[in-house]
Amino acid sequence: MLEQYGQLGIYLIASIIFPFIVVFVPIILRRKRPNPEKLTAFECGVDTQGPTWVQFKIHYFMYALVFVVFDVETIFLYPWAVKFQSLGLFGFIEMIIFIGILVIGLWYAWKEGALEWM
Repeated sequence: MLEQYGQLGIYLIASIIFPFIVVFVPIILRRKRPNPEKLTAFECGVDTQGPTWVQFKIHYFMYALVFVVFDVETIFLYPWAVKFQSLGLFGFIEMIIFIGILVIGLWYAWKEGALEWM
């Protein structure tokens, strides 16, 4: 029985050490030759013009988040539809509650103007 915990311990130690290796080995092995061209700020390969700290409209991001939420909904609906007959009434009621929560979320996003493009 202790052997099984030993394997788990090795896995735990490896999962703790691996991120440090991934982060610090490239820092140690990289070439350190800074020059003015490397240190310039650029956006999409072009030098920035004007103030770089511009406030973006949040509507685009909210629109994307609403899309992601309803995209995830389809990920949950597909396996439920495949196993619908074996789930019975309990599975049906669960899905009605899930879709109800999503409809409330859609109503809230609509009310807040998250679906307004401009």
